[in-house]
Amino acid sequence: MKILYFDCFSGISGDMTIASLVDAGGDPIYMENELKKLGMDDEYQLKWNKVVKNGITSTKFDVILLSEEHEHQHEHHSQEHDQQEHSHEHGHDHTHEHHEHTHTHSHHHSHRSYKDIVNLIHSAGFEEQVQNTALKIFKKIGEAEGRIHGMPLEDVHFHEVGAVDSIVDIVGTAILIHQMEIDKVKSAPVPVGGGKIRIDHGVYPVPAPATLEILRGIPIAGSELKAELTTPTGAAIIAVLAEEFGSMPSLKVNTIGYGAGTKTFADHPNVLRTIIGE
Repeated sequence: MKILYFDCFSGISGDMTIASLVDAGGDPIYMENELKKLGMDDEYQLKWNKVVKNGITSTKFDVILLSEEHEHQHEHHSQEHDQQEHSHEHGHDHTHEHHEHTHTHSHHHSHRSYKDIVNLIHSAGFEEQVQNTALKIFKKIGEAEGRIHGMPLEDVHFHEVGAVDSIVDIVGTAILIHQMEIDKVKSAPVPVGGGKIRIDHGVYPVPAPATLEILRGIPIAGSELKAELTTPTGAAIIAVLAEEFGSMPSLKVNTIGYGAGTKTFADHPNVLRTIIGE
């Protein structure tokens, strides 16, 4: 039985999840090709390379949006990727050439509704397991947003989930978990961080309301760091995938992956460690 343990001592985000799965042996080229089934590949390109985070060699994964409007919205969107800090240590760059697309069509993409995303995933023709996992993760976020904003799931329109990078992170994670033939996922308690962040509706305490709502019923770990360690996408991935929360299970370790986050902390490696064994 193949067990995956998320050792999320520095929290979890969508891009950290994909990075750590790729670092632990997931196939990024396979994932990239599968993601094309969504028919959105004119909107982004993927990049992954090795970076060093506080002495730990890890994989950094980025979704680069191809329209200026998106770029702009992306930069100001602190929920998913805090863009203030970039790691500049570049290793092997895996980018694919795409010609720039005009961005007349980008406007309606900035707000995809929950229903749009469900239709997108249904019509992609993924293997059933991949489809089900991706839909469950989106539903988790959609329900949380709906509860916070007081609206039914069908009416949820929000760019947190609609953002291209969230779709890539969530569907990409589902593709890799399936491709890596993981039977069971366990996780450490989830640190959320502290302090305050600016989101679309103003300045909020960490964890952001959506993150906290998604982590209902899941053990949260305290942390001294004044930063958002766990994003809504990361929280939803772990809430759906992990069946148990606690210390590392007894297993024979086969592979270990480190996925780098965007922020860098003085004395704390901002990485998600994924341990796979049986």
